[in-house]
This record gives sequence, C-alpha cells and structure tokens, in this order.
Amino acid sequence: MKTDLSNRYDIEKLITSFYDKVKTDSTIGYIFNDVVKVNWQKHLPVMFNFWENALFYTGNYTGDTMNIHRHLNHITPLSKEHFKQWEKLFTETVDELFEGPNAELAKQRAVSISTVMQIKIVA
Repeated sequence: MKTDLSNRYDIEKLITSFYDKVKTDSTIGYIFNDVVKVNWQKHLPVMFNFWENALFYTGNYTGDTMNIHRHLNHITPLSKEHFKQWEKLFTETVDELFEGPNAELAKQRAVSISTVMQIKIVA
C-alpha cells in the first residue's frame, strides 16, 4: 500500500527515483549527462531541499531556479517537449511511489513550475 509524502525521507525517495529515470531518458537525459554533466552528489541535496520547501514550506531552499534554467537554455535550447517529458517522468514517479494529498500537490507544483518556466524560457 502506498502512503502520502510526509517527510524529508519521502522527498529523498521521490527525487532519487525521479532522477534515476531522468538519467536514462532518451528525451532529456542528455541534458543532465552530456550538456551539464551534473554532479549528482551536489545536485540531489539541492533538489531535496527544493521539493521539501515546495511541499512543506521548510525554507531550506534559497536558490534561483529560473535563472539556472535560463542559463541552461543558453547552453542548449530547451523545448516544450523537454518540459513535457520532465513533467511526465515526475508524475509517473510520484504515482508509482505515493498517493494522497501531498502526492497530488507535488504533481500540481511540478506542472506549475514547468509551465512558468516554459512561458519565461521557451521561445
């Protein structure tokens, strides 16, 4: 039986599982693996903080995701297809692991974040 997202451990489980999919994805994996060459030991804790803050308002994320993604778009153009695939993988991962109000909120926040980034970044 699945439970709802309720703590940092759940966030870490979700985000680790999500990025395991991203790393091998044919649509967006290259961005993380070849273009940015993400240092996962540094990136994952930042994403844990981001999503923990997005869902539980912990205040432990202080980055600027929009500028980071604007910079990324200058390195390699991001498309609506990239964002849609990111949303798809995120939603699938949430649905595989969790269910409940916070799981639904996580999916809603992911779509909202993706939509705003598309509006501000994708030509």
